[in-house]
Amino acid sequence: MRRRRPEKRTILPDPVYNDLAVAKFVNYIMKKGKKGIAEKIFYSSMDSIKQRTKTDGLKIFQKAVESASPSVEVKSRRIGGATYQVPIEVPRNRSFYLASLWIINAAKARSGKPMSERLASELISAANNEGGAIKKKEDTHRMAEANKAFAHFR
Repeated sequence: MRRRRPEKRTILPDPVYNDLAVAKFVNYIMKKGKKGIAEKIFYSSMDSIKQRTKTDGLKIFQKAVESASPSVEVKSRRIGGATYQVPIEVPRNRSFYLASLWIINAAKARSGKPMSERLASELISAANNEGGAIKKKEDTHRMAEANKAFAHFR
């Protein structure tokens, strides 16, 4: 028997933009509880985006997350000794989480510059429907498309 699920923690919106999505994103960037550094990375990348594109950084951020969010993913299901990759629709909060993770990982994979610059570049390219995070999303969609035959195992 499974134990009860832990209750969802509510997080406060971030101090600069007063936006919950930004606060969550900063938490995903954070390592070893160093939130100040994570915030510095995020806000300096917002400034960098503003200088480069002459548009509001928050708009670019929202557009990037929107375009990197997957609508379907595959989940492994074991049925009678065989494991099938079953395509399932992604819930809203998980699609935000996946998009954020892919953007951050793609930014980490870029080389040379400081993290804030890499994150800015990745957010701009994700907003323009290109870059590592978008590639990851397309791969996920392709996997789901290829395994559409197993959708009835849902």
